[in-house]
Amino acid sequence: MSRIQNILDKAEREGTVRRMRGADAAAAAVARDATAPAAVPSPPATVIDTLGPTAGPSTSLGAGALGAVPPPGVVRVVTGARLDRRLLSATAADSTAAEQYRALRTRILHADNGAPVHVVMVTSPGRGEGKSLTAANLGLTMAQEYQSRIVVVDADLRHPQMHRLFGLPDGPGLADVLAGDATLDEALTTLEDQQITILPAGRMPARPAELLGTTAMRRTIETLRSQFDRLIVDTPATTPLADVGILTPLVDSVLLVVRAGVTGKPAIHDAIAAIDASKLLGVVLNEAAS
Repeated sequence: MSRIQNILDKAEREGTVRRMRGADAAAAAVARDATAPAAVPSPPATVIDTLGPTAGPSTSLGAGALGAVPPPGVVRVVTGARLDRRLLSATAADSTAAEQYRALRTRILHADNGAPVHVVMVTSPGRGEGKSLTAANLGLTMAQEYQSRIVVVDADLRHPQMHRLFGLPDGPGLADVLAGDATLDEALTTLEDQQITILPAGRMPARPAELLGTTAMRRTIETLRSQFDRLIVDTPATTPLADVGILTPLVDSVLLVVRAGVTGKPAIHDAIAAIDASKLLGVVLNEAAS
C-alpha cells in the first residue's frame, strides 16, 4: 500500500493535484494498487498512475452485454428525469471532467487481470470526498459507452444521495427490499434517457449496518449480478463505520475516493487499512463539490 501513498506524495510535490473549478470539478486522477502492472503514460492532470494497461476500446463490459434495456420485472421506468448538473457524464459529455470519467472507466475495464470486476464498490475515508458523484458519473459513463446493463446501488443507508442526483420520484429502495417491505423489482428504477438503472437507498433504517449484513443483502447482490453486466455500489465512508467491512465480501473490487488537497494522509492510511487489500482496485483523486 506504500505505492499508493508514494503516488499521492509525488502528485503533491509536482503540483499535479490541484483544485479545479467549474466543469473540471471531477475525478482528477487514478492511482493504481501496488499489485497492478506498470503505469502507461497519460495526459497531465488526468492520470497520475493507472489501474492497468490502457489498451484499445473494449467491445463489451461482460459476458452479458445485452443492451441497455430494463431487466425483466422492472416496473418503474422514468423518462425526462432532471439530473443533478454535477453528473457531467450526462449533462456535459464533452467536458474535460467527463473525459476523465471515461478514462477511469477504461482503466477499470482493463484492470481485471484475469479476474472479473463486475461489482465495484465506491467508498471514501470520510464524508464530502465526492464518492457518490464519482459512483454516479462512473455508472453513467459505463452505460453510455458500452450499451450494457448497468445498475448503481445506493448502499449508503445513512446519507443516501442517488435519488437526489438522478432526480428519482419517491418510492421504495434497498432498505425496503432488505426489510421485506418491497420486492427488488419494485425498488429498481430505470432511467430510459440515460440507459441506466438505479437502486436507491429507500427509507433510512434505524440500524443500517445490521440491515446490510443480512442474508437478504447477499441475495440482492447476487440477483443483480445475474441481471446486470456491472454493479456500481455507493457505500458509506470507511471510518468509523462498519458498513464497508460488511459489504466488501460481496463485491469484486473497491475504489477509494479521496479529495485532493483536503483528505489527510492519516485518513487515507486508515481507509486503506479498513479495506481488503486484495480488492483495492485503486485510489481516485477527486475535487468534486460535495
